[in-house]
Amino acid sequence: MNENQIKKRILVTGGAGFLGSHLCEELLRQGHEVICLDNYFTGDKANVEHLMDNHYFELVRHDVIVPYFIEVDEIYNLACPASPVHYQYNPIKTTKTSVMGAINMLGLAKRIKAKILQASTSEVYGDPAIHPQPESYWGNVNPTGIRSCYDEGKRCAETLFFDYHRQNNVHIKVVRIFNTYGPRMHPNDGRVVSNFIMQALKGQDITIYGDGSQTRSFCYCDDMIRGLIAMMNTDNSVIGPVNIGNPTEFTIRQLAEMVIDLVGSKSKICYLPLPSDDPMQRQPVITQARELLGWQPTVALREGLAKTIDYFERFR
Repeated sequence: MNENQIKKRILVTGGAGFLGSHLCEELLRQGHEVICLDNYFTGDKANVEHLMDNHYFELVRHDVIVPYFIEVDEIYNLACPASPVHYQYNPIKTTKTSVMGAINMLGLAKRIKAKILQASTSEVYGDPAIHPQPESYWGNVNPTGIRSCYDEGKRCAETLFFDYHRQNNVHIKVVRIFNTYGPRMHPNDGRVVSNFIMQALKGQDITIYGDGSQTRSFCYCDDMIRGLIAMMNTDNSVIGPVNIGNPTEFTIRQLAEMVIDLVGSKSKICYLPLPSDDPMQRQPVITQARELLGWQPTVALREGLAKTIDYFERFR
């Protein structure tokens, strides 16, 4: 922390999860005090175990659907299962986490006058009819499908954030996170990067749903954390929503081939039917992130995958 920087007390919900743990780590590195809140549904103490000896780090087991009271300067609201395998396991709980969690954290921010950031998602765009997706696009979302608990839960959370801002002058920040990957992803979370890496490491067939022509853009976790912190550090006139993601687009087949090559695996690619409501295209327009945050991704997919594979080796 430089001499002009103020030491802040920061609450991170979902702080023992994949992205949350990286965020806690970076905030501590910058010299802040961090309270990490997690119920361990998808988070894991092992993700933050290396932070336990830091006297400015506090780990609290708590579920955000229950109110929580604390005095902090900033709140990062990341609590919610983010992969289809996990959020479809208990869809009602997923919706509660997004909606009631937002209400509880916004209520806390209102009472203590804290700045609060919502980790929203590119899933608010659904199966987009516009490509790539700017923040002005309202989305094409199925409200009754198997992904609705997450998609609509996050959309409702955004509504709550903007209404708390308009009605109660809460200092909000809303970011829409696009596909992110890196170390500490759960090996069985069902996301495409972790699936492909684990299958390649074990020499299993790489499973592609659909014909592999559907596209995604993949942002490395370090780039994502820089984006979240940059958004939080903007002045109160910048509230979002702002897309944070890597605009470089790859087909799912290209991703599979890259993973096979990096692992040196003899895995073959096999194809299965596409799941319901799975979007065909997902790519962010990041003009706002560049102009308002001075942010853009710097880690190329091949470089980030190599680091992620190194981490996943322990689960081989």
